[in-house]
Amino acid sequence: MKQNIKNILTELFEEYFSEKVNNIEVLPPSGSYREYCRLSNSHRSIIGAYNSDVKENEAFFHFSEQFLKKNIRVPEIYVIDNSQTAYLQKDLGNTTLFDFLSSENKNTGFSEVTVDAYYKVLRELPKIQVLGGEQINYSLCYPRAAFDKQSMMWDLNYFKYYFLKLAKIPFDEQALEDDFEAFTKYLLSAENGFFMYRDFQSRNIMLNNGEVSFIDYQGGRKGALQYDLASLLYDSKANIPQQFREKFLEFYLEQLQNFHQVDTDEFKNYFQGFVLIRMMQAMGAYGFRGFYEKKSHFLKSIPYALKNLEYLLKTASITTKFPELLKVLKEVTHSEFLRSFNLPEKKLTVHINSFSYKKGIPVDKSGNGGGFVFDCRAIFNPGRFDEYKKLNGKDNPVIEFLETKSEINKFLKPVLKLINQSVKTYIERDFASLCVNFGCTGGQHRSVYSAEKLAEHLRNNYNINVVVSHKEEKNWNVKKSV
Repeated sequence: MKQNIKNILTELFEEYFSEKVNNIEVLPPSGSYREYCRLSNSHRSIIGAYNSDVKENEAFFHFSEQFLKKNIRVPEIYVIDNSQTAYLQKDLGNTTLFDFLSSENKNTGFSEVTVDAYYKVLRELPKIQVLGGEQINYSLCYPRAAFDKQSMMWDLNYFKYYFLKLAKIPFDEQALEDDFEAFTKYLLSAENGFFMYRDFQSRNIMLNNGEVSFIDYQGGRKGALQYDLASLLYDSKANIPQQFREKFLEFYLEQLQNFHQVDTDEFKNYFQGFVLIRMMQAMGAYGFRGFYEKKSHFLKSIPYALKNLEYLLKTASITTKFPELLKVLKEVTHSEFLRSFNLPEKKLTVHINSFSYKKGIPVDKSGNGGGFVFDCRAIFNPGRFDEYKKLNGKDNPVIEFLETKSEINKFLKPVLKLINQSVKTYIERDFASLCVNFGCTGGQHRSVYSAEKLAEHLRNNYNINVVVSHKEEKNWNVKKSV
């Protein structure tokens, strides 16, 4: 960020709040040319923004005003300078949904907490699209008032010139143009009188104190409902497992009915087409920013985009209507050059739970269902003896009791063999999650020991994520083992 921009934002802060700025933190650049910094002192923290594109700013200011009237969580705009190029807005924190996903996936895979975050977002999306658009003056939208034929052709040609050509994918230009014409005509036949956020993806969604908020919607315009949902669910680097995409689609449709009635079958048919055009727009951006502008971090999204595209080509019937486009997309997925941008290794996550049968078997909250449940109640119970009642299956005296005075090792031997078989198969088939439960009477001794032993075995033998949860731990009256 240039010093004169810092000065402009600092002056704006000090004049509006009548307070000195003590610290300026320049925020990382995004995919746009806007510049952001955090200005703060002991009383407050504010986001300062600078964008020389006045028309884009005017659209953002107007959308923000209308959304706030509808109780949609977007940043309040505090003050705008006379040139309308610099402004101050509410600080919504540092955690984007993408940051949250990156942290969660590294630690626990696509967890229950991650799923809950997406449900929060999907509850808000129909509100933005339907209620948020009710009082929008679409003449202020920039660069187009609607996601019309012109907008679509811009995206498709962006894909053609900045991705296909720079990735050296062959195509028949006239045949591809003909398919583009037919494809846009098809998409425009979908119901399209709603606010379309345009870039509704994980980097533009903030998480703060358990709430979701939304930023960077200045490219919004009138359009179809399916586009923003496609942007969210097929956000390349978010890398949502397909089974969750299907669950999220159904959940969104349930929420949408509270604001607008749709034919769900018709919605899903059009959804495939909007997923495809959003993918092509994103790949065009990766090509422009990565191949043309030499910003290598954009190229890291290509493997995720190829993976999504491969799935869509296997499942979507729509592409058969556009033969040259289908041919080109297949060439993209088979390109040795594009495949050289390798996906990072995806690890299986095994969730291991100990539980009490008095409370019931834990539900597999990964969304897969199934998994294993092993009943440890046939094992001699150390909890019957006073000296072990305040200890648990991680304490050395309990471990010694189970290993010398019970048949726990004989019990676990076939269990480990069975889990080995599943883990190897899950890794080969690129599955994301496996759940294993051990239950006993109180969920404190035998099940805890078994869960810990399995976790130790898996960590020692496989390059996977292992997450252990003892469901009754909060109820243990224990002295922790050293």
